[in-house]
Amino acid sequence: MKHLRALIIILVLLLVVIVAVQNHPALSTQVQFKLDLKFWSGQTSPLSLYVVAVISFLIGILIAGLYGAVERFRLRREIKTLVRQGKQKDEELNTLRNLPVTSEVVPNQEGGELP
Repeated sequence: MKHLRALIIILVLLLVVIVAVQNHPALSTQVQFKLDLKFWSGQTSPLSLYVVAVISFLIGILIAGLYGAVERFRLRREIKTLVRQGKQKDEELNTLRNLPVTSEVVPNQEGGELP
């Protein structure tokens, strides 16, 4: 399984390198981003599309990581709740198992009693 994972990673990296080499002139284009709000305006220095792609990728990884961490904490809390409920149900079942067996006299339909 480790070898298959390593092979897949190598193939993906090879694909990224091929795309970067074949599109070098287009990805080397310089771009500037401008933001003009009522209270603030700004402009970036010229960046190549390579840098923009890498920054976008890293921001995506950060957002996905934060989402994964939040989801992990939520699931961990849910697991603790379910484990606590399971322990309570086990304790209730054990107390019901340990109840003494009593012999009660049950009346039958004809008015007599059954032992």
